[in-house]
Amino acid sequence: MTMPRPPRPKPRAWSAARRYPRLHIARTALGKCLEVLDAQPGPRPPAGEISLVFLTDKALARLHKDFLDDPAPTDVITFPGDAAEDFAGEICVSVDRAILEAKKRRRPFALELTLYLVHGWLHLAGLDDLTPRGRQAMRRGERRLLTALKQARAIPDFKLR
Repeated sequence: MTMPRPPRPKPRAWSAARRYPRLHIARTALGKCLEVLDAQPGPRPPAGEISLVFLTDKALARLHKDFLDDPAPTDVITFPGDAAEDFAGEICVSVDRAILEAKKRRRPFALELTLYLVHGWLHLAGLDDLTPRGRQAMRRGERRLLTALKQARAIPDFKLR
């Protein structure tokens, strides 16, 4: 006799702000991506909504300067949430940086942008990349989660118009 499966957890609430006019986001695919990430073993962000923001390099560099006192361009910035507000946090990514890095690394744009989401998700889960040991853990987590997303066919099909 087989045991009944436990009920599937309710999908996490999330929102996405497209501040990059040329970016097309398939919302259903993005939701599936987050569901797959949340279903993986290991560290995960706290409960609550996750906000995703897709920005230009210039806009993300402004946030980097204003909040982290560093004017250099970057690919991802995360802001922790507030459990009392049922908010896990916000992941801000540079679409411009993903375009440049995808070309440089000869990989699909959608995969590069998904890597940034995974990286931000891991930051919200408590990982950091400020030390060599932290960077190693972050890279392992990125590889593990990207593999899970590929196996689940859950890499969002981000497109530029």
